[in-house]
Amino acid sequence: MTRMLIVGPPGSGKGTQAEWISDRLGIVAISTGDIFRANVKGETPLGLEAKKYMDAGDYVPDSVTNKMVRDRLQQEDVQHGFLLDGYPRTSAQVNELDDILSAGGEKLDVVLQLTADDEELVRRLLGRAKESGRSDDDEKVIRHRLNLYHTQTEAVVVRYQKLGLLAKVDGIGAIDEVTDRIMAAIDGVRAAK
Repeated sequence: MTRMLIVGPPGSGKGTQAEWISDRLGIVAISTGDIFRANVKGETPLGLEAKKYMDAGDYVPDSVTNKMVRDRLQQEDVQHGFLLDGYPRTSAQVNELDDILSAGGEKLDVVLQLTADDEELVRRLLGRAKESGRSDDDEKVIRHRLNLYHTQTEAVVVRYQKLGLLAKVDGIGAIDEVTDRIMAAIDGVRAAK
């Protein structure tokens, strides 16, 4: 069983790589962003609450996000492992995830961090905005999201690095090349345990 996270700045390829990795490892990929967007599209109470924050490029409050993740990690398809994309992003969310996992006698195996240059990420995200029409991908919002990542989520990365769970991977390159680097990094973390 593999329980892992994928973290990285917006536009670093987390969603794409989560799909590829989950296929290779036979585990479910769980994207908080996809869950939020589905709720926004469905105009659910959670979606309406989340949309206000997403449109501003802010993180959805922990109270909303934590409940959603707790519920999702209790579903049957995660019993054989999972890859979380987009969670945890704050220290409070790390604590919540630790509580969720420890309640089931589980813990994380690997935390993948995709890295990329901020200017490359801005270019990627502006291109994605043109293709998809996402309201959370204009340049001002993109730069705000990158700043949030650097100020909040990087502290999460340091915490996992101290635990020996972190594998840093360059997120720039062809999808299959990045996936191969990720798989090698996963093997490296597993071998070090």
